[in-house]
Amino acid sequence: MSDVGEPDGLDRLWTPHRMAYISGEDRPEGGYEKPGGCPFCVAPGLPEGESLVVARGELVFAVLNLYPYNPGHLLVCPYRHVADYTDLTEEETVEVAAFTRRAMRVIRQVSSPHGFNLGMNQGAVAGAGIAAHLHQHVVPRWGGDGNFMPVIGRTKVLPQLLGDTRDLLRKSWSETV
Repeated sequence: MSDVGEPDGLDRLWTPHRMAYISGEDRPEGGYEKPGGCPFCVAPGLPEGESLVVARGELVFAVLNLYPYNPGHLLVCPYRHVADYTDLTEEETVEVAAFTRRAMRVIRQVSSPHGFNLGMNQGAVAGAGIAAHLHQHVVPRWGGDGNFMPVIGRTKVLPQLLGDTRDLLRKSWSETV
């Protein structure tokens, strides 16, 4: 047997950029607990060309997920570094809900999904990758999008670059109420 394995007739789709997420090597030294190391605290201040922020409100913003489940996977985040939904102010709660509704309308306008998954993972044990900063997932879904690649191959195929998705959603956000 060779060091590279036996040929099996399968094609390979390599996604080495995801290793930073899987291994945690892109995690800041101090972790996400402090705003200085939190990507959701940093994102709104990044230059336009580097930011994945789609829309900004008074208390919350919408940003593309750097490791999306599907194209258009948005996160609605308060600007304030807060971990728990029950710690949001009434005003933040209302704006998170309004941004979530608007995100769904915008994504429908841009890419016609068949449905959505909406949710918050509260705490690391519940699956929150960045538990220290609350974020609402808005994940567009299409019939058949749960194909063999993520189930068997543990790989997600995304047909669009994040910057292109951001540009489409930003344009539609300003046109959609």
